[in-house]
Amino acid sequence: MASSPAAAPKDLQDLLVAIVQPSSLIEAGVIVACLGLAWILVRLVRGPRIPEASIWFGRRIVDGVLFPVVALALVYGARLAVQGLVPIAVFRVAVPVLLSLVIIRMSVRVLSAAFPGSALMRAAERTISWLAWIAVVLWITGALPVLLDELEGIQWKLGGSTLSLRQILEGTLSAGFVMMVALWISAALEARLLKGAVGERLSLRKAASNAVRALLLFVGLLVALSSVGIDLTALSVLGGALGVGIGFGLQKLAANYVSGFVILAERSLRIGDFVRVDNFEGHVTDITTRYTVIRAPNGRESIVPNETLITTRVENLSLADRNMLLSTVVQVAYGTDVQTLREHIVERVRTVPRVLADPGPAAHLTAFASDGLELTVFFWIADPENGQANVRSGVNLAILALFEERGVEIPYPQRVVHLRAPAHGDGVAGPTG
Repeated sequence: MASSPAAAPKDLQDLLVAIVQPSSLIEAGVIVACLGLAWILVRLVRGPRIPEASIWFGRRIVDGVLFPVVALALVYGARLAVQGLVPIAVFRVAVPVLLSLVIIRMSVRVLSAAFPGSALMRAAERTISWLAWIAVVLWITGALPVLLDELEGIQWKLGGSTLSLRQILEGTLSAGFVMMVALWISAALEARLLKGAVGERLSLRKAASNAVRALLLFVGLLVALSSVGIDLTALSVLGGALGVGIGFGLQKLAANYVSGFVILAERSLRIGDFVRVDNFEGHVTDITTRYTVIRAPNGRESIVPNETLITTRVENLSLADRNMLLSTVVQVAYGTDVQTLREHIVERVRTVPRVLADPGPAAHLTAFASDGLELTVFFWIADPENGQANVRSGVNLAILALFEERGVEIPYPQRVVHLRAPAHGDGVAGPTG
C-alpha cells in the first residue's frame, strides 16, 4: 500500500512527541551503554598493542569500521529487547544514524586503502557522506517511503521489460556496495601478500596481488551489472566488440598491461633494482600493471610504460650482482713517481666508506695529457641506490688529502705561445692628425 504524503509530517510529529517523554532517558542510557560495550569489545579484539591503521580498527578504534558495526548490532538488539517495555523514540534515531556511520566509515576506509593519495577519493568520500546523511534525515522524518513510492511511479519500457527510477537507484546502490566489498577484499589481500616481502618475492607477490585485484573487480562488475538488472548474456556480444576495440584502439594499453604481468612474472626487473632506461638512471620503486616508476638519486621520478621495458634495451645494474663500478680521473705533473703513487692511492681509497674491498680499487695510468699524467681510479660499491656522487666525492677528497701529504703536484693548464717576428717592411701606422 502506497504511503500518503501526509504520513511523513505525522511520523515526524509522533517522533518529536515520543522523544520528550521520560522513557527517552532510559533509551538514551541503554544506547550509551551499548556504545561503551562496543568500544570495549573492539578494544579487546584489537589487543593492547597499537597496530597499524587498518580498515577494521582505524587509528583510534572509533574511526574504523568494526566499532560502528558492533555498536549497530548492540543497539538494534537492545531495541528489540525493550520494544515492548518502553515507547521506541530515541532508538528510531540511533539505528539509522549508526547504519549511516557504518556506510560512511566503510566507504572512506576502503577508498583510502584502495587508492591512497588520490585527489578524487576525497570528493567521492564527501559525496557518499552527504548522500548517507540525507538518507538518514529522510528515514527519521518518514519521508523516505514516500520518496521511494514516487520514484517507483516513474517508469519506462526498455524492450520487453519495464524499468523504474527506483529500480535504477537501488541497483546503483547495490552495485556500489558490491564494488566496495571487492575493493576491500583486494586491498586486504594485497596488504597481506606484500607484507614483509623483498626482492624477487616482492615482485612475484605484486604480480599476484594485481591479478587478484583485477579478478575481484571483474567479478564485482558482473555482480553489480546483474543487480542493476542488465542481462549478462548480452555481454557476449559486448565482449566480442570489446575485443575488437582492444585489438585496434586500445592495443597500446593492452600491451602495457600484458607487459606488466610479464615483467613481474619473469622477474627481469624487480622493485629495488638500479636500472638505466633511455639515459634515465635510478632504482625501481613500483611496478604496476601499466607502468613502472623509476626514481633517480636526485629525486626525479620517471613513469615508464611497461611495453617500453619489454621492447627496448634496459640496463639493469643490479640484476645478478648489485656491485657497481665507478671511476674518477686525476692528473699529476710529469716526473711524478707514478708507480709508487698508484699504490698509495689504492690504499687510501680502500679507507673510504662504501668502497668495497673485494673487488678492490685500482689506479691506472690511462693517458699522457698535455698538462700532465692522467690517472684513472676505479672502485666498486654495493649500494648504488644510496647515491654515487657522495661516494665519488669521498674518494676525491681522500686522493686530494694524499697529494697534500706527499707533496704531489696537480698541474695547471700550460700553453706555449710562439711569437712570429714581423716581416721586412711591416709596420704599425700611427694615428694621424
